[in-house]
Amino acid sequence: MSIKEAVKNNNHFEDYFQPLLLFALLVLLSVLLSFHSEFFLTGRNLMNILDNHMAHQLILAVGMTFVICTGGIDLSSGAILALSGIAAALLLKAGTPVPLAVLTALLAAAAMGTVNGLLVTSFTINPLIITLGTASVFRGLAIIITGGTPIYGLPKGFLQTFTGSVGIPTPILLALTTFLFALAVIRYTRWGLYTLVVGSGGEALSRLGVNVAAHKISVYALSGFLAGMASLIISARLNTAEATAGIGMEMNAIAAVVMGGTLLSGGKGTIMGTAVACLLLSVIKNGLTMMSVDAHYQEFIIGMILLLAVTVTELRQRRIRRRVKAGQPAINNTPDTGGKFL
Repeated sequence: MSIKEAVKNNNHFEDYFQPLLLFALLVLLSVLLSFHSEFFLTGRNLMNILDNHMAHQLILAVGMTFVICTGGIDLSSGAILALSGIAAALLLKAGTPVPLAVLTALLAAAAMGTVNGLLVTSFTINPLIITLGTASVFRGLAIIITGGTPIYGLPKGFLQTFTGSVGIPTPILLALTTFLFALAVIRYTRWGLYTLVVGSGGEALSRLGVNVAAHKISVYALSGFLAGMASLIISARLNTAEATAGIGMEMNAIAAVVMGGTLLSGGKGTIMGTAVACLLLSVIKNGLTMMSVDAHYQEFIIGMILLLAVTVTELRQRRIRRRVKAGQPAINNTPDTGGKFL
């Protein structure tokens, strides 16, 4: 696939259909939940959804979006979250200044992501298998370092930094900043464009002399960095860091990415779709909790939603392939961006 084709393929009218559909479902679900409980639409509960449910999940899912855009996947992001959170907690408990401890934890998370990228680009093994292996390694290290014991009592300065407010709660501000940054990167920068082209095969980049392997490594490093940022929010909220943190969060992130319209096969991604899907999943979890649905049943429901999202995405892909095979445009109503990336 050429670079101009990649630009066109990621700016179709249909790319906005899935996020808009999710938004419509979000509105409908919110109306239904408001009938179930008067508390649902209160400012306090809505802030709870954004602050305690969505913020860290969106940050994690943004990193996953970039990885999946390359045709990869990262099952270790939850383990990276746990280990980087423990790194921050140990440094803070040892008296390290908050800025230095935070920076070190974020760099450690990015380094773990870089390890993933190096392994993915060095071996012809499915990224799913590789990151499943590194997830076990990172999680195992977290358990070894802590002895399986949570680290409690983090410094007040750290807690205030990541649970405080500057008009907007810090977690929401970080999530919003991450979202806007990712949206700009994937739509207006060469790095974002290259990420999409890599997911479409990467031949065009290779012909231009771009180091495809190095680009993939940078994508996994970014995913690790964002997992580290999510860990800081969670550690501050719970005032603890533990080896079991983040278990299952990578699956929730994948669910949000796929629901939002990003293709698991790579080459097409939507940050907006990921954000709307994260909000929808957060509302669903909040609603299920308000209805006193057991946590295990909540996981079952989220799993079924993921399966449905994957099915819908696959059906879209089949339809596109049939149109291409018949010599028709992959998608109608295609507004060309005019090659603004080039």
